[in-house]
Amino acid sequence: MKLFPFLPIHGLLLAGVLSLGSCTEGGQPRSVFGDEPNPPVLSPASHEDLSALFSLHDYGWNTLNNGVPPFILNTLPTDLDRVPEISKKKSIFFLSILPMVLMINEEISQERATLLAIFDRLEGGESLSPEDRKVAVELAKKYRIEKNPLTSARTREALLKRVDIIPPSMVLAQAANESAYGTSRFALMANNLFGEWTFIPGTGLVPMNRPEGESYEVRRFRTVYDSVQSYIANLNTHWAYKSLRNKRAKMRREGVPLRGVDLAEGLLLYSTRGEAYVEDIQSIIRKNRLSRLSAAALRN
Repeated sequence: MKLFPFLPIHGLLLAGVLSLGSCTEGGQPRSVFGDEPNPPVLSPASHEDLSALFSLHDYGWNTLNNGVPPFILNTLPTDLDRVPEISKKKSIFFLSILPMVLMINEEISQERATLLAIFDRLEGGESLSPEDRKVAVELAKKYRIEKNPLTSARTREALLKRVDIIPPSMVLAQAANESAYGTSRFALMANNLFGEWTFIPGTGLVPMNRPEGESYEVRRFRTVYDSVQSYIANLNTHWAYKSLRNKRAKMRREGVPLRGVDLAEGLLLYSTRGEAYVEDIQSIIRKNRLSRLSAAALRN
């Protein structure tokens, strides 16, 4: 049972194999900086389709230094449970999710850099442009900070604690744990990789073992990308993960690289299993050597 997994949040081409579509209606979110070109949106029919796509673009564990091709998945293939080798299934799953994690983190990094520049100008006594003020206020709203960051140093500090990346290693480890490497009912029927809930009846999937009297449902997402985005926004805004954000801010101040295996300590309230859950996430990171993804970047 999850404790606080949900907070409501108000070219690649392989002809004949993957279905490509537009991502203008619910895949990649609109940025506060304006519209950006959308990456391809893929609907792989099988795990073999994904493997073929990766081969076509020379994308794999041994070629990460060449960059990660950006793409969005509408859905995961339904046959990941039929991949004969466990190591291959894990590889396909991780490589499928990684591009979307990097895309979301890249946008967050841009938001953070913009805020830092605005705050530096403000604290240096410079006058801010109307656009600077608009961006700062919009980002505060996006990250659920009620006060105006331009009028309070404490509010600026609180906002910067929220506007920061989540290490890919931790995202992938939790996605693997929560979705059984993309094979769970919720992953396949609701694009939900992280077990997020909704309390709006009829909008999600009812868990088969939901206790009598409970009303929560497992949230449906339009795309896999939306699930990853919602999860990262959840960690960056919900009170249950304040300790994670404080630890991340401390690492920033000390110039220490953000490591998922360390930040996972802030997931105590993600599951009723508490420390045992944290240890599981850390174990997945270590056993699959996911910390190597800290240097992964998108291809231009």
